[in-house]
Amino acid sequence: MRATLPGFAFGAALVAVLGVQSPPAAAFQATTVPTDIQQPGTQPQEVPDLISSLNCDNCHAGYDAAVEPSTLWRGSMMAHAGRDPLFWATVAVAEQDFDGSGDLCLRCHLGEGWIAGRSTPTDGSAMLDDDAVGGVSCHLCHTLTDPDGSEHLGVQNAPFLAHDEGTPPEAYLGSGMYVLWPTNERLGPYDDAQAAPHGVIQSEFHRSSALCGTCHDVSNPAVGDLAPHHGAMVPLAAGTYSGVPGTPVDGKAAFNNPPFRYGVVERTYSEHVLSTLTTKRISEYPTFPPELKHGAIEQAFLAAMAADPSGDYVDGTPRTFTCQACHLPPVTGKGAKQNQAPVRSDLPWHDMTGGSTWMPAVLLHLDDQDDLLLGGPLTAAERSALQSGASRASALLDSAARLEVSGNTVRVVNLTGHKLISGYPEGRRMWLRTTWRDSVGGVLRVDGEYGTLQVVHDGAPLAVETLLDLADPHARVYQGKPGVSQEWAAKLLTVGVPGTLPLEYDRTTGAVTRTLGELAAAAPGTAWATFRFVLNDVVVSDTRIPPWGMPYDGALERSVLPVPDTQYGNPGPGGVFDHWDEVVLAPPPGAATASIELLYQSTSWEYVQFLCLANDGTNAFLGSAGEELLEAWLATGMAAPEVIATADWDGRSATVPQSSAGRPRRITVRSP
Repeated sequence: MRATLPGFAFGAALVAVLGVQSPPAAAFQATTVPTDIQQPGTQPQEVPDLISSLNCDNCHAGYDAAVEPSTLWRGSMMAHAGRDPLFWATVAVAEQDFDGSGDLCLRCHLGEGWIAGRSTPTDGSAMLDDDAVGGVSCHLCHTLTDPDGSEHLGVQNAPFLAHDEGTPPEAYLGSGMYVLWPTNERLGPYDDAQAAPHGVIQSEFHRSSALCGTCHDVSNPAVGDLAPHHGAMVPLAAGTYSGVPGTPVDGKAAFNNPPFRYGVVERTYSEHVLSTLTTKRISEYPTFPPELKHGAIEQAFLAAMAADPSGDYVDGTPRTFTCQACHLPPVTGKGAKQNQAPVRSDLPWHDMTGGSTWMPAVLLHLDDQDDLLLGGPLTAAERSALQSGASRASALLDSAARLEVSGNTVRVVNLTGHKLISGYPEGRRMWLRTTWRDSVGGVLRVDGEYGTLQVVHDGAPLAVETLLDLADPHARVYQGKPGVSQEWAAKLLTVGVPGTLPLEYDRTTGAVTRTLGELAAAAPGTAWATFRFVLNDVVVSDTRIPPWGMPYDGALERSVLPVPDTQYGNPGPGGVFDHWDEVVLAPPPGAATASIELLYQSTSWEYVQFLCLANDGTNAFLGSAGEELLEAWLATGMAAPEVIATADWDGRSATVPQSSAGRPRRITVRSP
């Protein structure tokens, strides 16, 4: 249900302040999506219900598991976005903090249910198992149109226009503001698909990174409209936001600004479009800087050249280093099982994996326990695909970075088309672990040590695995830390958010160490990191490595600057950031050798602990989501970090040889 009247916001406290009453059963599950959360684009029930991806298996699976789209998609987290327990645990806390905010999450993770009108109540309790089975479904992606209307006209009705109405219009790309094609045709890169039970329309948009930007730039429309600085590094212009809870949508920030300008949550697409890679044709690879001719960039080049010697698409369309170049690289095979389906040398390999090597194990574990919130039980095909997807994700991580050692300096080179690391920042981190040894191999010191920490949870002792010293001066940690500003905290108190709201817990005892009220009373300009993503309005720190060629000015505009912005070459306005980090090593006395490892962890103990403790248990559907996530985390290796690159230091040698990432990512397929 959509409305342009004042709605629910910031939990029951703000609802009361606004004079809008919700029934007791609707606590933390709004039955009307607040205008502060609504966004442009196709709205629920404006197009026919999306068709289950199971229907796609009839043609796109069961003939060649190495290349068939359905099987590869099923091994990605796209397919399981609606089952993901980390997602559900996060939604539970978000709904407590801003009643109705779950709609922002459901529109991407359970698109079939959202389009069908099942995102209210906004805690997801009206979603069906079939919605979770679909996740980010085949039909959803293959009905996407460019919101600017330049190619195909999808459904978007005023005031829900996902562009700025300019001449020409600028598309709003982000936060699931999709604009969908309304009839039975499927949109894709080819104009010669044969014997399909549905029509086919060729779409240039499906070869563009902009399509991926639909969901892989995420902005919080509530913070964008209501927070003092709009959750942006450059505050919004006056008149492009309301600043008042519950006012009509046409005055809101999300309806008057592109999503990259406000409410920063994650910015993978923005990071990518700011990279030099987006301007480069595949054929230009030989001219690249030497340190970039490795890993994911090299593999994208080799895959494209194998598809066509020009490096372009077979039909002559120029091929650049898009998102698809790495995440849907070309392979040789058939896109459907029909005999008349052509064998293509540039068939998009529907891999679509990222860094999720741990979550497939969690889903399999929960399925074994019959504990999936939605979408269970997994089929044998889904279980097999998940295991294959985890292996592909591990190989992708191995291609993301390169370590180079010279003297006492190690250089970490970003080989991706976005920040290293990228994506949703909460709980994700990457760091250097350096093990120093003496001349006989004895360990002298470990910088960035990962190991066992004794904690207390629910009054009982618990051993968890984590980065042991979060303040280790010798460990270089790469992560983004969003948080809440003092100005926003003070405003939240005025609309009824309790000052006792925890912002941080002690990671060993679980005791509350910081509250919203304490932040509100701090000096102006103060900001504290917290995992309360739906309230976060500032980036407290961001040490992730920029991609090749990221300009300072564009990064400022899109709120993706390193924080502080003096990192990575300190280019300043008009300059360009380095795409590497150089770390000066500090050998302990007596050190003869050292092994250096770059580790990536997708979900930390600190984040899992927060999602467990911050869930107050009052929501009937999600009240146990945090505890269930913790149980699964403990049972599946605690999201143990992946070693994604290694190097050696030898203090006995005048010249130290460089070492790069370990095993390369290989796409091994067979032609039909």
